Amino acid sequence: QVQLVESGGGMVQPGRSLRLSCATSGITLSLYAIRWYRQVSGRERELVATSGIYGSAAYADSVNGRFHISRDDTKDMVYLQMNSLKQDDTAVYYCNARRRRIGVPDNDYWGQGTPVTVSS
Repeated sequence: QVQLVESGGGMVQPGRSLRLSCATSGITLSLYAIRWYRQVSGRERELVATSGIYGSAAYADSVNGRFHISRDDTKDMVYLQMNSLKQDDTAVYYCNARRRRIGVPDNDYWGQGTPVTVSS
């Protein structure tokens, strides 16, 4: 059974930092691209950061330079370091693991989300 479990969310003041973790099980993490998304109630889910299987990383413009995605495939863990947090970063953050192979449906898994509130 595949599980993705996020942790590390909470309430923090603007300008501070948080590190989110995503513990994965039931998959070979090194075969999966990992993404962090976030969602505010009533709005579409937004892609925040991507970690490719070959070590590439990409970020939404809104977080570029402030957030850093990392992974430890040996520990089946994914992280999102969030620095210089802003009130606009308030959302529920979700971890996603996706594997694409030609000719077969994607393997696509989600965590349950962890809430982040940035407020003074």
